[in-house]
Amino acid sequence: MTDYTAADKLKEVERELYFRRRVYKGMIERNQMTRKTADKQIAIMEAIAEDYRQQVKANEREVA
Repeated sequence: MTDYTAADKLKEVERELYFRRRVYKGMIERNQMTRKTADKQIAIMEAIAEDYRQQVKANEREVA
């Protein structure tokens, strides 16, 4: 398995958040998803992104 850095993972999570915000809006409008479900899934992904941000900061402090 390839090792990915916390910065690599953060970049992908942020990209996913961008797409979810765009796609979920349309899904809600078409009644394919509830606002509550969309908000929860986005909030979880935001929490994951914050975890990776903290890891990236910690890694930067270790290198410095």
